[in-house]
Amino acid sequence: MTPAPPLRAVAAERGLHVGAMIGPGPLRTEPRHRRTLADEFAAVTPGSALKMGPLRPSRDTYDFGDADAVVDFGVAHDMYVRGHALVWHNQKPDWFQAWDYTDDQLRAFLRDHIHTVAGRYRATVDAWDVVNEAVADDGSLRETVWSDALVGDYVADAFRWADEVTDANLYYNDYGCEALTEKADAVYDLLADLLDRGVPVDGVGLQLHALGERPDPDSIRANVERFRDLGLDVQITEMDVAFSRDDVPDDPLAVQAGYYRAVAEVCPEAGCDALVVAGVSDANSWLRSFADFPDRYTGDPLLFDERYRPKPAYDAVVEALAED
Repeated sequence: MTPAPPLRAVAAERGLHVGAMIGPGPLRTEPRHRRTLADEFAAVTPGSALKMGPLRPSRDTYDFGDADAVVDFGVAHDMYVRGHALVWHNQKPDWFQAWDYTDDQLRAFLRDHIHTVAGRYRATVDAWDVVNEAVADDGSLRETVWSDALVGDYVADAFRWADEVTDANLYYNDYGCEALTEKADAVYDLLADLLDRGVPVDGVGLQLHALGERPDPDSIRANVERFRDLGLDVQITEMDVAFSRDDVPDDPLAVQAGYYRAVAEVCPEAGCDALVVAGVSDANSWLRSFADFPDRYTGDPLLFDERYRPKPAYDAVVEALAED
């Protein structure tokens, strides 16, 4: 009997990069993690290793060891590599205090950071999340150290600075804007304005953490299509599907599989070119360790279980992508 093709092969037939967001720990220590990632996924995103905090142990020092481990693995296995993220209001270095800098110094600091990191991976990173989560839940521009120092235009500056040192596609990435929502409208307006001003934005990343609530697939389709109509590429960048612990369905694996299937159907049809999930196996899900999330959500949101066995969600994604 001929073995079934892996997920990455089925997705490639639909022109879709299917990938996983990972950390360096299991990549270094778990053979099953490395094998599953290489066999089943065609794209990889470092989860935190390329963020400013982990990269910069001191003011004048960069530590690229963890980031290199993930990027090098991706390159060695002919994977599409997504860099995440050059500018974010969270995960800044512990030593970084904004009041130590003037506004002009902060501007130079951020520009130099983008130049250093994006420039280092010019030949190996295919796409960058240049700015992450700049829009607040109410649709306003989020107030951060960067927006305060660089007034309101730091998003445009970040994209211009990244464009100076890399040939990668440049993305804006955010949560809560996968479907047609008030926040999605604000992200759309932000990106439309940037494009009108000639800012080099290539795409938008929609995280799609379906935690408790699951955005309507038809609304996701319409949202993707309108971003595509702007001339932007669209990628699902951090998908996982979990349930509130006080509202778990009778058959959670079946419900989870059904939602993964619906998104996998919508994604290529609407014009997405990547579907990245937030981890390889449930054992490595961020929901098991982040803040109070283990108490709030079930910890099995991915395509493979703790023992790296394919779940019904995996089968549903393969079946959806195999249907053309």
